[in-house]
Amino acid sequence: MTKPLNVLFVCLGNSCRSPIAEAVARHSASDVIAACSAGISPLGRLQDSTRKILLERGIPFDGLISKGLNDATLFQPIDLIINMSGYRGDSLFAGRKYEDWDVEDPYGEDMETYRRICDDIETRVADLAARIRAQQI
Repeated sequence: MTKPLNVLFVCLGNSCRSPIAEAVARHSASDVIAACSAGISPLGRLQDSTRKILLERGIPFDGLISKGLNDATLFQPIDLIINMSGYRGDSLFAGRKYEDWDVEDPYGEDMETYRRICDDIETRVADLAARIRAQQI
């Protein structure tokens, strides 16, 4: 069996999008993704709505904390960075393997927005996992 890919999900505050992606990947794709998340400017806490949307979907979020890119060094080496910050990945992660995902930031929005964005992230993580699985054949 092939070792899971170390994937770092990045957004601005590591409070909404990247923790959702980390939790989804751990829940649904742990066979091919060893997930971690970080923020460019971490807020230091998860948004309540982030916890609520994961709870609604039965996705565990134990151990999720808001942290910065420097704190993600515990998760070395990183094989792939998924950038949801809204900034171009080549300006942030030059020389590293990354993908830019255009995912709307739900910070401060209603639960319906969180649901829609969580749907988007779940679809993207499933696609990423399928691509990784296909490469391992």
